[in-house]
Amino acid sequence: MINIAHISPNQNAYSETFIQSHKKHFKGNVSFYYGGSHPQYLEGEGLIPTKNKVRLEFYIKRLLSKEVSADFFREKALINSFKEKKIDVVYAEFGLTGVAMMNVCKKLRIPLIVNFHGYEISVTSLVEEYKYRYIELFHFATAIIAVSKVMQQRLIDLGCPPEKITYTPCPPDNSFFDIVPDYSGEIFLAIGRFTEKKAPYYTILAFKKVLEKHPTAQLYFAGDGPLFEVCVNLVRYFKLQNNIHLLGSRPHQELFHYYSIAKGFIQHSITAMSGDMEGTPVAILEASAAALPVVSTKHAGIPDVIINNETGLLVDEHDVDQMADKIIYLIENKEVAEAMGKAGRLNIKENFCLDIHMSKLNKVIQNSIHDKLKI
Repeated sequence: MINIAHISPNQNAYSETFIQSHKKHFKGNVSFYYGGSHPQYLEGEGLIPTKNKVRLEFYIKRLLSKEVSADFFREKALINSFKEKKIDVVYAEFGLTGVAMMNVCKKLRIPLIVNFHGYEISVTSLVEEYKYRYIELFHFATAIIAVSKVMQQRLIDLGCPPEKITYTPCPPDNSFFDIVPDYSGEIFLAIGRFTEKKAPYYTILAFKKVLEKHPTAQLYFAGDGPLFEVCVNLVRYFKLQNNIHLLGSRPHQELFHYYSIAKGFIQHSITAMSGDMEGTPVAILEASAAALPVVSTKHAGIPDVIINNETGLLVDEHDVDQMADKIIYLIENKEVAEAMGKAGRLNIKENFCLDIHMSKLNKVIQNSIHDKLKI
């Protein structure tokens, strides 16, 4: 049985369901490390200990004299923990985590797999800061995972050998395939972090235009983030509280009810001024798996998983008017909404489901054990 060190900055962020999915479905003994790019915690055991007290005191003295950084301690603790757990391979979520894991993997001569997810390969300042470390990572890592075709090309452009890249978007949980939507009403659902790249204010403005023609339509919008209060104020300013319901952060199981009463799903993703982009939003795949037609934008990995005019309706980024028109079209064409939703479910089940995704990842992990590590 392979011993896998699964590395993530966060333990259980509600918006990072893909991490929990990976942890649950890797084939092997999984030790889940979290708490920053150099994780300090091991799930089930807590803070990773440094065994030798004398050496710890020595390292503290060196740290105080500024001879070493705090990351030095974390690397030593990880090395000790990996040895104890007999780790065979490291799977790092996010590119920056992969960069942080290189030294540990080099010292232990174990393979490193890195899953890029979005911001770390799109935010202009981050890419500029880390471009040389990324080149080093691409050379050292056994495999690189890309969650969108746009990201795959960006990785290649930055110097990643194409043969090292596996393309696979993070999938929805299988439970979404059991949802039975009611397409008869005028209810729509939106779910996502209230951040610049998800542009929640555009979703609100588009729905405001929908209400001019269909004043009884309803939007349930779940999620939180730095733009949440701005959006609350926007809804209040336009007096839309009776039609647009900002639900805040909710557990996925609580949201299943809203999928079942919705006619469609809305998300207006854009490229932020910082360059930040989506990978392929998991919420998009979840909605399509739940048999909801998706109204979204031609952004990042969304066109990879939503077939325009077949499983959803895609508009240009920032085009609020077109988004409103597409929502109205679904309201006025129940049969189209239902047909698109069912086609979307089939598309996700046949091409982007959990079994397909995890089969690819577990194959990458198996291959990494047999590939010669270049160090």
